[in-house]
Amino acid sequence: MDSAISEDSTTSEPPARKPLGRAAETGLKIVVVGGFGVGKTTLVRSVSEIRPLNTEEVMTQAGVGVDETGPVATKKTSTTVAFDFGRISLNDRMVLYLFGAPGQERFWFLWDRLFAGTLGAVVLVDTRRMSDSWYAIDRLEHHRTPFVVAVNRFDDDLASFSLDEIRQALSLPGHVPLVECDARLRHSGKHVLITLVDHLHALATARERTP
Repeated sequence: MDSAISEDSTTSEPPARKPLGRAAETGLKIVVVGGFGVGKTTLVRSVSEIRPLNTEEVMTQAGVGVDETGPVATKKTSTTVAFDFGRISLNDRMVLYLFGAPGQERFWFLWDRLFAGTLGAVVLVDTRRMSDSWYAIDRLEHHRTPFVVAVNRFDDDLASFSLDEIRQALSLPGHVPLVECDARLRHSGKHVLITLVDHLHALATARERTP
């Protein structure tokens, strides 16, 4: 299943368009969640085989004190106001549909609906603002949606917390995969998705073996 998403590439520019194969018959829905400005739109854009649907709008004075958060405030000029959408063909029959959820608290009411029919999720984490990830993890656990956590390493992140420290800070159970990534790089984003697909496969196998 993961062969189609394991190609090594450092470019973040997706092809202009890749037609969906006629043999495709199974669509798998994956949601990317996390705090404001953590890199969800960037991840969807970097791994999608089609030109992704983005719902970003330029931030204005109306958002001051509402959407600006910590170190992101002086650097982020646009924000997602609905969701991002991308696509990856796993093989001739199976297609992965990616939905990037908006990170602002005022749009959290959309998350529960977006989780409907979701096979699994990726929680993106910025270690400079780890508390922003708690709500995403809480909602996924509430919906019993399997997920993996990906730490998006930013260039100006000087703390460099280890994965063990991050797991402890987020109170992540040992069975939840935790990986590092650079959301700008396609091969890194694909590694995150492969980790999620492998996790989902392992969970499905364990359920089949349970009497």
